[in-house]
Amino acid sequence: MTVALTIAVGLLAIAVAALAAPRLLHRPRRPSAPAASTSRRILFPFVAEDLSERALGAALRLAVAEGATLVPVFLARVPLDLPLDTPLPRQCSFGVPLLEVIEQRATEAGVPVDSRIERGRNRRHALRRAIAEERFDRIVIAAAPHGGHGFDAEDVAWLIDHARGEIVVLRPSAEAHDSLASPAVPSGVRPETVALRRPEGDGRKGGVSRVGEMAVSR
Repeated sequence: MTVALTIAVGLLAIAVAALAAPRLLHRPRRPSAPAASTSRRILFPFVAEDLSERALGAALRLAVAEGATLVPVFLARVPLDLPLDTPLPRQCSFGVPLLEVIEQRATEAGVPVDSRIERGRNRRHALRRAIAEERFDRIVIAAAPHGGHGFDAEDVAWLIDHARGEIVVLRPSAEAHDSLASPAVPSGVRPETVALRRPEGDGRKGGVSRVGEMAVSR
């Protein structure tokens, strides 16, 4: 009787396994983060007031073409009367969602992404820290559209003189409002694009990841 019971239990287990196998084989998988096919890295610095959709699109296209990793860097401003490592909840409330938008766009394009938050007394200081601490082969940056928010001509000129690698600067036309930080983004406006080449080279490794930065933010 014990032998019969053992055989029955074994047959039942085999039947359950046979029924479960198709479901296990067709179980949906979570999308995995894309892997970089090369060691190239594209630095994409931006400020909270202006994240250019066209500059982001250009950076993603370059990353796809080169098999590179996109390194978006949110440049946070720390007032002079506060320590440089002071938590910045208000700025992070703008910057972190923008980093998440970039990460989503990069995942859709099949581009690996390594987000950063860099602090500075102003955007130039934060940019200086970013290019000193990050390893990159190319920088893609959006110039301020005709006196608007973002990087002005002096920032771009400073970057050309101090940054290594290749620099790609995109400036929207006069009618363009292509910031992802704004509620509406009109389509059909082409940016004016300028590519500025410098000798190839890597910045220094380092920097603070977005996860680490969020851990110290209020």
